[in-house]
Amino acid sequence: MKRIFTHIVLLVFLLIQTISVKAVERFPKPDFESGYETPSTIMPDPRSEALAILDVFVLIAALAITSWLVLKKRSRRGVFWMSIFSIAYFGFFRKGCVCAVGSIQNVVLALFNPEYSIPITVILFFAIPIIFTLFYGRTFCAGVCPLGAIQDVFLFKPISLKPWLLKVLGLIPFLYLGISILYAATTTDFVICRYDPFVGIFRLDATFMMFALGGALLLIGVFVARPYCRFLCPYGVILNLVSRVSKKHLTITPSACIQCKLCEDSCPFDAIEKPVPAKEREDSKTAVNRMIRLAVIIPLLVLAGGFVGSQFHENLARVNPTVQLAQEIMNFDDSQPESFEVTAFRSAGRSAEDLYKEAAAIVHRFYIGGWILGGFIGLTFGLTLASLSIFRYREDYEPNKGTCLSCARCIDYCPVKEEL
Repeated sequence: MKRIFTHIVLLVFLLIQTISVKAVERFPKPDFESGYETPSTIMPDPRSEALAILDVFVLIAALAITSWLVLKKRSRRGVFWMSIFSIAYFGFFRKGCVCAVGSIQNVVLALFNPEYSIPITVILFFAIPIIFTLFYGRTFCAGVCPLGAIQDVFLFKPISLKPWLLKVLGLIPFLYLGISILYAATTTDFVICRYDPFVGIFRLDATFMMFALGGALLLIGVFVARPYCRFLCPYGVILNLVSRVSKKHLTITPSACIQCKLCEDSCPFDAIEKPVPAKEREDSKTAVNRMIRLAVIIPLLVLAGGFVGSQFHENLARVNPTVQLAQEIMNFDDSQPESFEVTAFRSAGRSAEDLYKEAAAIVHRFYIGGWILGGFIGLTFGLTLASLSIFRYREDYEPNKGTCLSCARCIDYCPVKEEL
């Protein structure tokens, strides 16, 4: 093992040296007669790029190991130690960056802003967990994401929440995702990164408010399992939807369920669905009438949500720095000292009319984005209502493939240990 580790270190060292050697001077220095001396060129550290590539390989390895521990080995202990590794490596060592959760904003910005050059490592951190989720369920959430792992460590005495409360709180991540996409698409802000409650803890440089928010979530997480993952995380929305069609997924039992009910309350995330007896089946006429009502209500909710969202577009646009600058110049008071932004704008020689046109274009984009955001929230609300009225008849205890975080806790409660 030591020999393999030594070989890896030597290969990394040789790679770095190769990159440094290739960074030769392409053009001769100009010959100045005035005595001017060319300053030394500041080259980007090649180790940073090498570490970014290393992060991708570590991410793939961690996902592969966690998926194997969950689906094949069925080991809760193994998943726990993978969580510790993720906190140490992706959390404190890499300081929470590159972050798959925050990469949503980079991808959106690249789609809507051709001038933005997105690093390939960011694309990989966004896509690789989704690909693994498509095949193996939310194993990224189980033991690879440092934001979820640090909450898992603080979970000591989980309580079960009411189903209606879970549905209401479950709408928040969809709203957060929509706002994050809107602000990234309009080049306004990266709100996911700005209000990440745990990256500041990993970097030990957060503001007091962010430390307080992270501490509060960890304190709540002692009793309410992973509050950020379940009720805030926008990346979790994507993984939730993808996991529902995953090829393989965590199962509570490796074989036929014996209806022992030992796993009934084992999930701290309330992701275990209980059997629904066939005798509770409703008649077909009632089911058809309900589907007709939903077919009418959901489009109305989408339209209503879009209209409401469009009415808030000016409020949402005020966060944009260009819109803020335009408002500040429009309402400028000579008796007050001007801000740094106003001073910089005046020194650039741009006209106020050009700034107002640019701000108006941004506000219009927010108007369109408000319709889309509101319609998205209306659709989410409508589908949530539909899920409350549509029943799936089950014979066994099964994990909900969308909300299950593949933590493997329920496996230890199942007395069936081997496939028959």
